[in-house]
Amino acid sequence: MNLPSEGRSSAAPLLRRESMVGWRTFFCQVRRVAEQQRGLVRTIGRWSLAALMLNTMIGASIFGLPSLIAARLGRLSPIAYFVAFAGVAVIAACLAEVASYFQEAGGPYLYAREAFGRFVGIQIGWLTWLSRISACSGVANLFITYLTAFVPAVRSPWIRTGVLTVLIGFLVAVNYRGVTDGKRLSNFFTITKVLLLTLFIAAGLAALGLRPEVRVTPTDVPAGVWDWFAAVLLMVYAYGGFEAALFASGEASNPRKDAPAALAIALVTATLLYVAVQYVVIHTLANPGATTKPAVDAARQFLGPTGVSLVAAGTLISVYGYLSANMLHTPRVTFAMGERGDFPAFFATIHPRFRTPHISILAFAVLLLIFSISGDFRWNATLSAVARLFMYGAVAAALPALRKKRPGGAAFRLPGGTAFAVVALAFTGLLLTTVRWQEGVVVLATFGIAAANWFWARRSAVGNWVES
Repeated sequence: MNLPSEGRSSAAPLLRRESMVGWRTFFCQVRRVAEQQRGLVRTIGRWSLAALMLNTMIGASIFGLPSLIAARLGRLSPIAYFVAFAGVAVIAACLAEVASYFQEAGGPYLYAREAFGRFVGIQIGWLTWLSRISACSGVANLFITYLTAFVPAVRSPWIRTGVLTVLIGFLVAVNYRGVTDGKRLSNFFTITKVLLLTLFIAAGLAALGLRPEVRVTPTDVPAGVWDWFAAVLLMVYAYGGFEAALFASGEASNPRKDAPAALAIALVTATLLYVAVQYVVIHTLANPGATTKPAVDAARQFLGPTGVSLVAAGTLISVYGYLSANMLHTPRVTFAMGERGDFPAFFATIHPRFRTPHISILAFAVLLLIFSISGDFRWNATLSAVARLFMYGAVAAALPALRKKRPGGAAFRLPGGTAFAVVALAFTGLLLTTVRWQEGVVVLATFGIAAANWFWARRSAVGNWVES
C-alpha cells in the first residue's frame, strides 16, 4: 500500500520539472519569433543573391577599365581576364565554404571576427567599408563622365554635386523603405545591364565579322611583369563585389546553401562579359588606352549616332544599378558591427516600420557622397582594389581557422580547402607588392582608425554580444 504513495510523491517533482521545462521552451520560442519579427526580413533568394553579386561586379568597371587594361597590355588584355579569373576563383571558392558557416549579416567582417577575434574583425570591417565606399565613389564619378555626353553642363562642380546628391538620395529613399524594394530594383538593373551588354557584344562581333573596315589591329604594347601585376590588380577591382552581396546574408532566405551556387553563376557570367567587351574594344579602337569612354567610343565605330546614344544611356543605367546594389548591401556591414558592439549601437537600429538598418544606410550615403565629390574614378578604383586584397586574404585565412573552431559547421566543404587558402593568400600577397604609397597611406590610416575603434569597443558596454 505504501508503493503507490511513494510513486506519487516521487513523480510529482518530476512532473513539475517537466512542466517548467515545457513552459520555458515555449517562452523561448515566443521570444525568438518576436525577435525575428522585429529584425531584418529574409527575402533574398538564390537567384536574387546571384543577381546582386553580378550587379555589383559589372556595374561600372566593364565600361571604364577596358581602356586602362589595354593601355598596359594591348592585344593581350582579353587573356589577362582569365589570369585574374583564376586568382579570384580561388578566393571565391574559399569564400563559398567560409560563408556557409553563417546566416547573419556582416560578410568578411563577421567571418574574420569569428575566426580571429574582435581586433581582426574590426580591422576587416573598416577595410570592407573603405573598399565599398571607394568603389562606389569611383563608379559615381564614371556616371558623371558618361552623363556629360548628354548634359555637358554636368562638368560644372556645383551641378555635378547636385546631380550626385539627387542620384544617391533616390537610392537611399528606396532602400530606407524596405529590402524588398531594394532587391527588386537591383534585379531590374541586373537584367537590364546584361541585356544591353549582350546587344553591344553581339553588334560588335557582327561588325567585326561582316565589315572588314571596322577591324583594327590591336596595339602590341611591351608589357613587363609590373604591368601585368598592375593590370591584374585593376581587374581584381573589376571582379570585386561577389563578396559584397554576402554582407546582406541576414536578409537572404538560405545563405549557407545559396552562396556557393550564386558565386559560381556570378563569376562565370561576369568573366564571359568582361572578355567579350575587351575583345570588341581593342579590335574597334585604334588607341583604346587614350579614351575614358571606351564602350561609347567603340560603339561609334560600328553603330550609328542612335546606337551610340543607346550604349551611353545603357552605361548610365548599368552604373546606376551598381550603386543601387551597394546601397542595399554595404550598410549591413556597419549594422553587423553595431549589433556586436564593435560600432555604436545606433548603427544596428532597425526601423520599426520598414525593418531596415536605416541609420547605417544614411551613414553610408553621406560618406559615399563625400568620396564621390572629392575623388576620381582611377584613384578610387585602385584604392578599392588594395583594400579588398586585405579582405580577401582574411577570408582565405579564415577557412582553416573556422574548420578548427567549428568542425562540421559548414554547409559546403571545399575539397582541398587548405591548399586553396594557401594559393589565395599567395595571390593576394603578390598583388599587394604593387601598392603605391598613396593607397598605402590611406590603408595604414584605416588600420589606425580601426585600432582606435577596437580600444573603444573593449572599454564600452555597448551591445550584448560577447567577444570571441
